[in-house]
Amino acid sequence: MSFALEISAEQWYSWRMEFRRATAADDRVIKDMIHREHLNPMQLDWRHFWLAVDSDGRVVGCAQVKTFKDGSRELASLVVDEKLRGQGLARRLIERLQAENSPTLYLTCRSSLQPLYQRFGFAAVSVDKMPPYYRFISRLAGWMMRLARRNETLAVMRWDGPVS
Repeated sequence: MSFALEISAEQWYSWRMEFRRATAADDRVIKDMIHREHLNPMQLDWRHFWLAVDSDGRVVGCAQVKTFKDGSRELASLVVDEKLRGQGLARRLIERLQAENSPTLYLTCRSSLQPLYQRFGFAAVSVDKMPPYYRFISRLAGWMMRLARRNETLAVMRWDGPVS
């Protein structure tokens, strides 16, 4: 008896990936990934990262949760290797961090990425409902984007837990 098993590319890559906590040995590769994507290079502490690692041991994705002085926490530093985007790796990293962290989590992203994060229960936050850190970042980013004449804005989003 034989049978054929059909799987999507997303399932194939997810099965071949290891998702694990970062170690001190991963520090340089995490910082290099963040730098290549021009993401915020502040508070890159390998101890807060989860990684996607391919079958050859290469780190192909990362994400972390940062904690700020005001107690707010941010899902941040999400990067997936450009060649592997669309394979479900970001989804697995986001879900892992949500499972490990109680609500509330914030994130900042380009406004065009809001639909991606809405799929995980994140919702846009108005400036008057933001903790102080995000109000400051939102205003600063607004000025910078206007100066750069970019058509995009910075979105601040919040996750209050799984949708029932």
